[in-house]
Amino acid sequence: MPLYLDHAATTPLAEPVWEAMRPYLEPGGVHANPASDHEAGAEAARAVDAARAQVAAAIGAQPEEIVFTSGATEANNLALKGSIAFLGGGHVVTTRTEHRAVLDVAQHLATQGSPVSFVDPEPDGTVSADAVIAALRPDTALVSVMWVNNETGAINPVAAIAAACAERGIRFHCDAAQALGRLAIDVREMPVALLSLSAHKCYGPKGIGALFVRRRPRARVAAQLQGGGHEQGMRSGTLATHQIVGFGVAANVAAAQQAADEAHARTLATRLRAGLAALPGLLVNGDPARCVPHIVNVAFDGLHGEALRAATAELAVASGSACSAAHAESSYVLRALGRTDRQAAAALRISTGRGTRAEDIDRALEVIRSAVMRLRAMAA
Repeated sequence: MPLYLDHAATTPLAEPVWEAMRPYLEPGGVHANPASDHEAGAEAARAVDAARAQVAAAIGAQPEEIVFTSGATEANNLALKGSIAFLGGGHVVTTRTEHRAVLDVAQHLATQGSPVSFVDPEPDGTVSADAVIAALRPDTALVSVMWVNNETGAINPVAAIAAACAERGIRFHCDAAQALGRLAIDVREMPVALLSLSAHKCYGPKGIGALFVRRRPRARVAAQLQGGGHEQGMRSGTLATHQIVGFGVAANVAAAQQAADEAHARTLATRLRAGLAALPGLLVNGDPARCVPHIVNVAFDGLHGEALRAATAELAVASGSACSAAHAESSYVLRALGRTDRQAAAALRISTGRGTRAEDIDRALEVIRSAVMRLRAMAA
């Protein structure tokens, strides 16, 4: 079994999450539809309400501001498409380093008549607030900037961007899939209108996420799924009680352990970066001082990407976003940072988790060091 160091792609299900979900999965458990008008349905509905409150508390929101979706991808679609539909069109501003779940939606909106501006990142992978502000126009209706980049771990100044948008009466959306459990989130302190979340990035189940939709001032979105009027009319479909319950517990634990998880990740990152520093041709993607510590992204100049991945096959690490792995091209995020196609292809994203140990880092360093030196000797 490869050593798992790909927590930015997905995290394992935490034990408390699994235990909370079991009564809603096992035979004889609570399996009623939470929308059903009987006591069994009411019991399921109470579980959904409790989980909604947990997710809301994890980000400083009110329960009624949480709309459950199938994941952050759907939440992003609802935020962008739903906003432009409700607002009747308008200019959209986003960045070149967003997840495909935002970039592809923005490109779709452009085909529907909404002009889109793509802001370039700084060399360290972050997007400056000034650059976003400079892209605003009189007809700008929506700005979407991710909080934490899923490939480099770069932390964007979303509080400053949100404040600038609020001052101008422009709606701001933030993809926070990589931020929940990694950074302290409090929507009461940041005027974000819409914020996307994902359970499987914080030790919850796959297939469930949420969109925070601010009540005051109200951020209305047009539903993108019709058929029953669930989730306050914003997202129709029978609620998956077991997944929602799991998300609630995962969000609760993630918020409670955020500081401890960050400290653990920082210790591991320091060990990892120190071990990688002496390797020839090392390129560090992102400024460690402006990145979340659980993601370390490096490239090796002059090496062939496929050869590097084959030589490190005993490690479960990534070369880019898991959602873009089906495409043969190198990382568009790293190319936006100025890396060549060859450099971007020879990148490794190493992302640690709660269960990662110091000895795991040492093993990973041994594998990477051996692979790099062997490949360089073969190329000499």
